[in-house]
Amino acid sequence: MLMTNIETIPGKQIVACQGVVAGSTVRTKHAGRDFMAGIKNIFGGELRGYTELLEESREQAVKRMQQQATQLGANAVVNVRFSTSSVAAGAAEIYVYGTAVTVAD
Repeated sequence: MLMTNIETIPGKQIVACQGVVAGSTVRTKHAGRDFMAGIKNIFGGELRGYTELLEESREQAVKRMQQQATQLGANAVVNVRFSTSSVAAGAAEIYVYGTAVTVAD
């Protein structure tokens, strides 16, 4: 499935619009990762455990959005945007949305 964060897909013609599609996931912090993050906070450096958690969350949210687009008959999603929000203590939501479209080959 083609995806882009712009309104068009260069070299392709949008022939139908199926509407807005979205995917999300809510994840909590892992106690071990949280402990290590606290130590990293003191000494500095990348919080790899959190980086991996966010990457996995984005992948899952995108997959859910793509599944929704496929169910609508789309073969592409344009204007893709990501959002993150805190939903509870220690839990965050990754939300992705865009417009499902059909493009001609």
